[in-house]
Amino acid sequence: MTTALSVNVNAIAFLRNRRKLPWPSVEGLGRIALDAGAQGLTVHPRPDERHIRFADLPVLRNLIDEFRGAEFNIEGYPTRQFLDLCRDSRADQVTLVPDDPLQATSDHGWDFRKHKAFLIEAVSELKTSGIRVSVFADGDGDEGSMDVAKEVGADRIELYTGPYGGCFDDQERALVVLEQLGRTADAARARGLDVNAGHDLTVANLPKLIERIPYLAEVSIGHDLTADALTHGMAETVRRFRQSCGQMI
Repeated sequence: MTTALSVNVNAIAFLRNRRKLPWPSVEGLGRIALDAGAQGLTVHPRPDERHIRFADLPVLRNLIDEFRGAEFNIEGYPTRQFLDLCRDSRADQVTLVPDDPLQATSDHGWDFRKHKAFLIEAVSELKTSGIRVSVFADGDGDEGSMDVAKEVGADRIELYTGPYGGCFDDQERALVVLEQLGRTADAARARGLDVNAGHDLTVANLPKLIERIPYLAEVSIGHDLTADALTHGMAETVRRFRQSCGQMI
């Protein structure tokens, strides 16, 4: 199995929004990423539109439609507005995250037991629209939480890999966190859930993650991929990340 790469374009949009100017172009860089072989684009529209704007969604949807097999992954907290945006944008996959609107970025997974009823309702609505649903999960090795993730009706979990990425200068700790992620992934897979991953993943740390979780379906990467693109350019950066995902170039 080859792990798919979805390029998160939020950081590009955040840079664009520093000025009342249309560059850097989210659409243009998204096109370069897809031309270079990325399997999809990810966005996380927040209510204040501080990076991705609602107006970006139809533009990106039309762009993705030009690339056969490419997918549109929309992340966010399932408010009424968000669910409507996902439906209207014909998301291929929606990743539900437990973000407070004021959070700078996603930094934890769902408490599945606490939010079970809430998630069942949101997941059911999205799947009625034919959308694959992933739910953000802490990779803490809690196998019981995967029982509940299955019960809410999700198709996949997305492992929150921030703690793993944060171990860039502590390889011993990275191995401990990696094993916790692996146990969570194994528990999800045993329950019929596919596994995605995202947050602070890099060209350097992806191979060990995929070695431990060889059935990893997809990674969505934004911050480090965008940072690397400042050095290598978007097309070459996508190729580097695809190679780290084990894809043939």
